[in-house]
Amino acid sequence: MGPSSSSPHVFLHHLAEERHIMGMPATHRITTIEELLALPDDGMRHELLDGVHVVTPSPIKVHQRVVRELYEALRSSIRDNESVEIFWSPADIRLSPTTLVQPDVFIVPKPGTPSDDTWEHTSVPLLAVEVISPSTASRDRGVKRRLYLQAGVEEYWIVDIDGRVIERWHSGDARPEIIEQSLEWSLSAGVGGVIEIVSLFGDRPAI
Repeated sequence: MGPSSSSPHVFLHHLAEERHIMGMPATHRITTIEELLALPDDGMRHELLDGVHVVTPSPIKVHQRVVRELYEALRSSIRDNESVEIFWSPADIRLSPTTLVQPDVFIVPKPGTPSDDTWEHTSVPLLAVEVISPSTASRDRGVKRRLYLQAGVEEYWIVDIDGRVIERWHSGDARPEIIEQSLEWSLSAGVGGVIEIVSLFGDRPAI
């Protein structure tokens, strides 16, 4: 079926995704990665999702606390592996010519040469993690999930602080695996481990 025969349901699906993409309104239209990277630093998180510019305010303290705990748990699991490394945002990860994202935490292959040791040449993440907030939940579960998995991310985790769970996605999944206790994970690079969910959230109760 050619482009002119696209189902109206597909069209409506993408319209719904675009509504979920919208973060804070931008002052002028940004449609390319080059335009995005030329913006002055304003303390906001700027991403390009399938050519749509998204602006998200700085995260709250509890969000950053969970990011820190998750980063430390993952880092301890890959410490002895020489083929991968872990980062947190801000970062500029290119998933495609029209998509640049800033995952909260992510694991990528190490660069092959010093000249490749830039964000521009960083490989697609093996693992990408987003810690959701009320303003980003629809986007993280919708268009960003689609873009991460289409780009070849092996595992995509959505950390729900209010629900005290992690939603794990793999390419081809119709729905996520909901993990409440222990998350066992492994990647093709030969790294893996176990994340104890309760340790990420401390004494914060589920909502």
